Amino acid sequence: MKFKQFLLGVLLTTFLFSCFAGKAVQAMESKKVVLDPLPKSAAAIAPAKTPQQTAAFAVAALVRYTEDAEAGIAMLDKLLGPRPLSNLSKQQLRDQLRGKEYTARSYFDGATPDNNYTPGMPYTLTVSETPYSYQNKDYAQLWVKSGGADNPRPITMRLKPSTGEWYLWEYAGLLAGIRIPAKDDPWR
Repeated sequence: MKFKQFLLGVLLTTFLFSCFAGKAVQAMESKKVVLDPLPKSAAAIAPAKTPQQTAAFAVAALVRYTEDAEAGIAMLDKLLGPRPLSNLSKQQLRDQLRGKEYTARSYFDGATPDNNYTPGMPYTLTVSETPYSYQNKDYAQLWVKSGGADNPRPITMRLKPSTGEWYLWEYAGLLAGIRIPAKDDPWR
């Protein structure tokens, strides 16, 4: 009797897994975006015709923020369009990136904890989408790979239909913590 219950449990588990596994784990389609040279000012960027390019410009703005906060904020404001950074968002940037300048650089291909987040050249990002990336009209939720995290981080863009430009909508996922660089790791 116990064997029959065990076998029934295995069959039920296998059935449920086959029904729902494909829905839980979605394939990601990745695209490479190259920034050569890396933009350093608001004048060097603009909301783009693709959400992937706007995502890349957002990472460039975060990198610039770690070098020059005022220039980085100007870049983010341009990407945000009619919805500039709030004081709360500026505080969040300060809190999340202070002393962790490597976080923004971690999104460039080749930047890992082992090389202290030194990106390869030219600056290249891997931006991915899932089957659900465009489920909301005029929005795109994409995922940016970080060399310091196990999973890609979300970033959302919003389309302005009248111009066909993609603006930055939500980027807080890019500020989440990652593994510290080798030079700062006391266990190495």
